[in-house]
Amino acid sequence: MNIREATIADIDRLSEIRIAVVENSLSDPTLLSTADYTLYLTKRGKGWVCEEEGKIVGFAIVDLLANNVWALFVDPMYEKRGIGRQLHRVMLNWYFDQTQEPLWLGTDPGTRAEDFYRRAGWMEIGIVGSIEIKFEMRITHWDIIKHGE
Repeated sequence: MNIREATIADIDRLSEIRIAVVENSLSDPTLLSTADYTLYLTKRGKGWVCEEEGKIVGFAIVDLLANNVWALFVDPMYEKRGIGRQLHRVMLNWYFDQTQEPLWLGTDPGTRAEDFYRRAGWMEIGIVGSIEIKFEMRITHWDIIKHGE
């Protein structure tokens, strides 16, 4: 398993993974364009990919301007191998090296993603959009979690 910074050249594969996920799927895949990925990777934040045998199997992108996890997805064929956990760790370490602002994300209720974030120490703080659970991570909490890993 190799984790590296995501590049513009990775966008097609990131999009394939995003469209392939079963939970938290996009109602309309055309809503996310190459320009959206480019913006988040180059201007708003940073992203990482996980590769196995040279193939991108998961990715994470954090939005430093909105203090938001924009994406954390694993190819369904590679789930349950610790890929999401590793991407999550790298992303949060980088984010909190940049700022002390709380980080938030939204995910559908009743999903494995909801369970993942709860087990990772995220705190539920409300609802975002129409039905997504809004979670938050603070630097003080992350410091405790990462030192306990």
